[in-house]
Amino acid sequence: MANKSLISRILTSIFFKRANVGAVRYARNSRSLYQLIRDALDKSGGLSGNNIAAFREQLGIVTRLLKAYASGDYRQLPWKTLIRVIAVLIYFVSPIDILPDFLPIVGLTDDIALMLWLFSGIKDDIEKFRQWEQTTAAAGEMTTQPVKTIKIG
Repeated sequence: MANKSLISRILTSIFFKRANVGAVRYARNSRSLYQLIRDALDKSGGLSGNNIAAFREQLGIVTRLLKAYASGDYRQLPWKTLIRVIAVLIYFVSPIDILPDFLPIVGLTDDIALMLWLFSGIKDDIEKFRQWEQTTAAAGEMTTQPVKTIKIG
């Protein structure tokens, strides 16, 4: 219950509202989007503790999804989901939010809670993207097989 209360406070905060406004700009600027992805991965690299591996795996999928979107390779992502993902990443990388990151121990609580809320809320879109990745990888393997040449004469 406390987690829902925290999520509600985050989603209605001025910090998240600003992140939502910024998300539209990021969605339209691939260079900014790539930088946001790098910043999120850098920040997650400094996390430690139980269950962080699962968190990083989910973050990895989400950042691959955004990279594929930014490159134009994957555009099956609904606009609303795209903006939500970007807004959450903006909030995640921002050091100043409901619980500022510089506060020992509790500073990242809101960031991680919001990321977990995101992962849960876009499960179907993540699964579609993973299927697309697998299909794309399989197609790439088929086209990268060496072609045998037959010498005639």
